[in-house]
Amino acid sequence: MRVYLETDMEGVAGVLNFHEWTEPGQPYYEQAKEFLTLEINAAIDGFLEGGATYILVHDGHGFGGINVALLDPRVEYVRGSPDKGYPGNLDSSFDYIAWVGQHAKAGTPYGHLAHTQWIDHLDETINDISIGEFGETAGCASELGVRAIFGSGDVAFTREAQELISGIETVAVKEGVKSGTGEDLDEEAYSRYVGSARHLHPERARRLIRAGALRAMGRARTEDFGIAPFKPPYRRVIKLRPGRGRPKPTMAVMEHATSFIGVMNIRSEFKPIGEHAATAKKTKRAETKRAKT
Repeated sequence: MRVYLETDMEGVAGVLNFHEWTEPGQPYYEQAKEFLTLEINAAIDGFLEGGATYILVHDGHGFGGINVALLDPRVEYVRGSPDKGYPGNLDSSFDYIAWVGQHAKAGTPYGHLAHTQWIDHLDETINDISIGEFGETAGCASELGVRAIFGSGDVAFTREAQELISGIETVAVKEGVKSGTGEDLDEEAYSRYVGSARHLHPERARRLIRAGALRAMGRARTEDFGIAPFKPPYRRVIKLRPGRGRPKPTMAVMEHATSFIGVMNIRSEFKPIGEHAATAKKTKRAETKRAKT
C-alpha cells in the first residue's frame, strides 16, 4: 500500500501566525519546522502500523517546512515538483493520499491562517465548488485514481475536507476564533485577521494524528471512499483581493473539456472582475444570436 503524504505548515498545532512562524528568518520558523516534522512522524507511524508499505513525504510549504534530520527514516522525502506542474510528484502508482498540517481555504470563517496559495486569494472554484489547496490536490488525485483518506489541520480545514471528500478521516489540532471571512480586507490586514486560534498541546496533537492515520488505513482497506465529486467539463475561477499593485479585486477564468489536471495547469490571466463580467455577457449574447440563426 503506497501513500503520498502531502504536508503544509499553517495547519500544525503550535504554529501561531504568519509573521513570526512560517518564513525563513522569523524567530520561530525552525520551531515550526520541528512541530510539523513531528506531526508528520506521528502520521507515518500510524500509516505503517496500518499496513502502508511505502510513504513518500512531499514538503508542500512554500518556503520549506520539514526538518529532514528529524524525519522518520522509514520514508522518502521530496521537495519541489517536476516540470509538468500539477499534480507534482503524485502519480497513479500511489494507492492513497493524505495531508498533515493543512489549513482551510481562503475566506473560511473560523479558519486559522486560512489561505489558498497565498493571502492574496479571495476564492477559487472548480465548477462553482469553492476549494483551497486541499481541493486542488484532491481533485488531481481523484483523476489519477488515488484515494484521499486522511487529513489533519485546524477545525475549519477538517470540515472543508469532509464536505468535499465524503468519508475522509480527519484530525483537528486547533481552531480559529474569528467568525468572519475577511473578504473586505487587503493582504496585510487579512494575514493578521486570521492569526488567532486555540491550540491543542503539540504532544496531544501528535497522539491524535497517529491514531487517526491508523484508523484511516484500516478503513481504506475495507471501505470505499476518497474520491472528489468533480466531473468534466472543468471551469476554474480564481479571485484575488486588493494588494501588491492591485487596487481592486481581480479574477482569472480557465476551462478544460476533459481534465481536472489539465485545467489546473492552464496559465492564469487576471483582469479586474468587472472586465470579466462584461466579457462574459458579450460572449453569452453572441452565443444566443448564433443559436437563433
